[in-house]
Amino acid sequence: MKKNNKKDVEIKIMGMTCATCVRTIENSLKNINGTINVNVNLGAEKAFVTYDPKLTAVLEMKKAIEDAGYQYIGVEGDQTIDMERKIRAKELKARRNRFITGFAIGIPLMVLMYLPLSLPSFAPYGMLILTTPVFIYVSLPIFKAAYRALKNKNLSMDVMYSMGIGVAFLSSILGTFEIVLSREFLFYEASIMLASFLTFGRYLEAKAKGRTSDAIKKLMGLQAKTATVIRDEKEMNIAIEHVTIGDIIIVKPGEQIPVDGEVIDGKSYVDEAMITGEPIPSLKSAGDKTVGGTINKNSVIKIKALKIGKDTLLAQIIRLVEQAQGSKPPVQRIADRVVSYFIPSVLAIAVASFIIWYFILDNTLLFALTRLISILVIACPCALGLATPTAVTVGIGRGAELGILIKNGAALERAEKLTAVIFDKTGTLTKGLPEVTDLVSLKFDNRHLLKLAASVEKNSQHPFAVAAVNKAKDYKQKLINVTHFDTIEGKGVRADIGKEEILIGKKSLFTEKNISLPSELEEKIQSLSSSGKTISLIAVDKKIIGLIGVADALKPSSKSAIEELKKMNLKVVMVTGDNKQTANAIAKETGIDDIIAEVLPEDKTNEVKKLQKKSEVVAFVGDGINDAPALAQSDIGIAIGSGTDIAVESGDIILISDDLLDVVAAIQLSKKVMKRIKQNLFWAFAYNTILIPVAAGLLYPFFGITFRPEFAGLAMALSSVTVVTLSLMLKKYSPPVKLKGGDQ
Repeated sequence: MKKNNKKDVEIKIMGMTCATCVRTIENSLKNINGTINVNVNLGAEKAFVTYDPKLTAVLEMKKAIEDAGYQYIGVEGDQTIDMERKIRAKELKARRNRFITGFAIGIPLMVLMYLPLSLPSFAPYGMLILTTPVFIYVSLPIFKAAYRALKNKNLSMDVMYSMGIGVAFLSSILGTFEIVLSREFLFYEASIMLASFLTFGRYLEAKAKGRTSDAIKKLMGLQAKTATVIRDEKEMNIAIEHVTIGDIIIVKPGEQIPVDGEVIDGKSYVDEAMITGEPIPSLKSAGDKTVGGTINKNSVIKIKALKIGKDTLLAQIIRLVEQAQGSKPPVQRIADRVVSYFIPSVLAIAVASFIIWYFILDNTLLFALTRLISILVIACPCALGLATPTAVTVGIGRGAELGILIKNGAALERAEKLTAVIFDKTGTLTKGLPEVTDLVSLKFDNRHLLKLAASVEKNSQHPFAVAAVNKAKDYKQKLINVTHFDTIEGKGVRADIGKEEILIGKKSLFTEKNISLPSELEEKIQSLSSSGKTISLIAVDKKIIGLIGVADALKPSSKSAIEELKKMNLKVVMVTGDNKQTANAIAKETGIDDIIAEVLPEDKTNEVKKLQKKSEVVAFVGDGINDAPALAQSDIGIAIGSGTDIAVESGDIILISDDLLDVVAAIQLSKKVMKRIKQNLFWAFAYNTILIPVAAGLLYPFFGITFRPEFAGLAMALSSVTVVTLSLMLKKYSPPVKLKGGDQ
């Protein structure tokens, strides 16, 4: 199928409770002619569908979802957020009213049944009259869900629970009228408490699940709804959809910057924390880029719109996070496999338990029936189904808040297993822009030397020239006009300032011109060159008066990031196309021991392969442009963003800021999320492996311990709540390096 025939859509769905719900919806959508790929995320409550628009449409998907018995909210966006909020509030209120009503009747009945009282003969009829409307009110949604599951040929948790509470209530009715069963089979309080506990558990679970996507909702909330633009020399407030590229936008203090743009007038601090994770506002002035969704803090600025709509950085982030939250890491396959066999296995255990206790061990029918009901209601595949998606959803959302965009769940799992990290040098470890690092003057003060050099070099586009001019701007120096500027190809430049000839360039240029090198500079040149710096000599009227040293300076965080990675026992390698002398100088400064120098861009991929052949799990950290092949070859490609330009296709993890400590933070976050997934799976398995045997009566022959059905229902409800709550704790997680490195 041609790529341009594919279309992606995210559909918000409500009503899912466990992994079997996921499978039901996935199967329903896959059966539609034209769907290419379907992935349903229980934690995010979304279906991610790739389809051919020529063969099917969203309306058909809506029908399939609703026919399966679930609630179609709409295609993901602002409107679905509002609709979801209203529906969730309505559903939570209904569940709350149900379990409150159930407990109000069930608890007094349970207390009454526990008291050593002799009930009058008419008491069972009174219980029947009192509990029937309450039982129907509380448990009707459970029976409806079970019916829908069976209609779609699925054994869901609702089917099991309906069997449990249905058997309990039906036995009570038969016992009341003494049909087949005696009056000792009164489970009225148990049936109501079971339905109430399940409703209570799902109330807590739904409330918690509603918070798993808070991060994406916050990001969507950052999108401005209007913008103040200048058109026909007038200010007008227009809807954000009507802003066009090139519009001049006025942003006042406290307002959101509506689109990605460039400051053309004014100066102000801008809070970019929700985009980059950096808490300190950044000063923006003419020429600086701005990001839509950030907050202007203290002054009026005018910006020119450069990117709008889906092309803005914020829109890219939202799209990326939504897709990532819908992905499944390989570890989820374990839970999916278990869940597919879980319910049939539990049904088999329940029936076997009944047969063993009643027919083989010759126990009472009441005891055997109680064991059957307890097993049916204590099993909790919901916890297994929620263990992975809730942690992935919350963890990836937390990453977005920190400026770390993790593209899929598989990247989380691979990042946890990393053994080696390869860094590109230029633009990754270094700033990628040469800077003046040293000024040595023999005649004037250093500032005047720089002024002379920058006045000449302002006419050139050479990296050295750009560095000299930028340094002069930092010192706010007024440059001198020069005449007769000329380039000496590959060696330097010359120009006249007044009657004086200024010559700037390599040592070889001065040798050719028979200009002698002062002895006091020779040692300095050797020292700077060995440090990987580029030296340009400066002469006035054929007499050398000083030198300027230029280097591609390290990013402030490079050294500390390497130190942190080494503490994590990761092998750190630097790969660069620079000569060995420059590479060694950078490596020495950062603390990197393994250096691969003089490597062509296309050969970086081979260096990744060499490490992988040695069984290393490799991350490649690059700028996401010329490093794309190496990023793709590595087990984890980490692309460094540059404010507004994100190579979203290049890496598995994209760092919005160019702070290299975020590389460490991304690995620490991945490890934390994977640890939480494993904890969730442990507790989900533990609940089932420990409590199902107890409910079956395994401990009864030895310790006389049994599980009453209502307490079994409570345990089942708490299992899902435990898993979701553990996942939600990731919302407050900050990688240790962020706390240490100044995430204040």
